[in-house]
Amino acid sequence: MSDHAPVVPRFHLAVPVDDLAAAGHFYGDVLGLARGRSAETWVDWNLHGHQFVTHVAPRRAERIHNPVDGHDVPVPHFGLILTVPAFQQLAQRLRDAAVDFVIEPYVRFQGLPGEQWTMFLLDPAGNALEFKAFADDAQVFAV
Repeated sequence: MSDHAPVVPRFHLAVPVDDLAAAGHFYGDVLGLARGRSAETWVDWNLHGHQFVTHVAPRRAERIHNPVDGHDVPVPHFGLILTVPAFQQLAQRLRDAAVDFVIEPYVRFQGLPGEQWTMFLLDPAGNALEFKAFADDAQVFAV
């Protein structure tokens, strides 16, 4: 038996960006992520303990959306599930930075299984991000 706590799996996600400086401003200054290793064409970011990497690549032209709860949700997208206070704090940080939301912060599926706060935005390269929060964490996978 080990005296060490089990390692919680962390995800690694790499996304394309067409301007590493603009991505650095957005992820470092606007979202407040800590910068890790980097090279001329990529930067590692600490996304709440997960390894998130911005790689220089051409911008994708096509946008795809799916209807969810009366909104056009951009696909693909990624993000985090936060606590409600952390969600509200991030939403205010984004408003203070004059970030344009694809979908403004609101409560999705109100009164239904999976009720959650959600918001969508794009990074400078057009990558879609969703941040969400559940008042009841047991609702994350509710059906």
